Amino acid sequence: MKAVGIVGYKRSGKTTLIIRLSQELSRMGHRVAILKHVSGAIGFPDSDTSKFRSYVPFVSAISSLETEIILKGKKRIEDILTYVDCDIVLIEGFKKEKTFPKIVCIKNAGEEKELFDGLKLFTASLEKDISDFNIVDNDHIKEMAAIVIERSFKLPDLNCGHCEYESCYELAMEIVRGKEAIDKCVSLNPPISIKIDGTMFSLNPFTSNLYKNTILAMLSSLKGFKKGTVEIEIP
Repeated sequence: MKAVGIVGYKRSGKTTLIIRLSQELSRMGHRVAILKHVSGAIGFPDSDTSKFRSYVPFVSAISSLETEIILKGKKRIEDILTYVDCDIVLIEGFKKEKTFPKIVCIKNAGEEKELFDGLKLFTASLEKDISDFNIVDNDHIKEMAAIVIERSFKLPDLNCGHCEYESCYELAMEIVRGKEAIDKCVSLNPPISIKIDGTMFSLNPFTSNLYKNTILAMLSSLKGFKKGTVEIEIP
């Protein structure tokens, strides 16, 4: 799964850009999800589902057309992404998150420096001639979508250090600069992978090797065991 952030101050065109990018990426055949940061409480329509959330930490409403899930309490982006089945996630806000590249939406040239954290792919604006791309220009939207497809990524926020960088943030900056590739993240390419109901769980190298060696030690005592790819399914 790839991800790109869209950051900027109010009325900088973030929502317009997300809508237009999601339309273009979908037109190109990619499955797109949107994750948005909201300040304060989240408003819901006055319904039974909304009332239920006052009493329990998990509420879900399911219909023949769509499903809604409400979780009480703040969650990490990584927690929410376990529910997401898509190719590209567009993340609005979350300025302090540092595990994915960002598009910086600006209203004036000075805002670019204020929002700079080393993860900028490019700038975009509703205004002309102050940014790399114009949000209302159809050709620019296509160019931005192409960059998102090619250069977006999401690191696991484990900060395990096995990539030879002290944090995922440091590696992310080098990937954005073009000096490293996403393959540098050992945790995204572990010697063992775990999926639960189709959702992949990130493991740091220590945990991954621990699971691998424990399982192989148990299997090696079985009659007929030989080296090869091991598949274990637990219903």
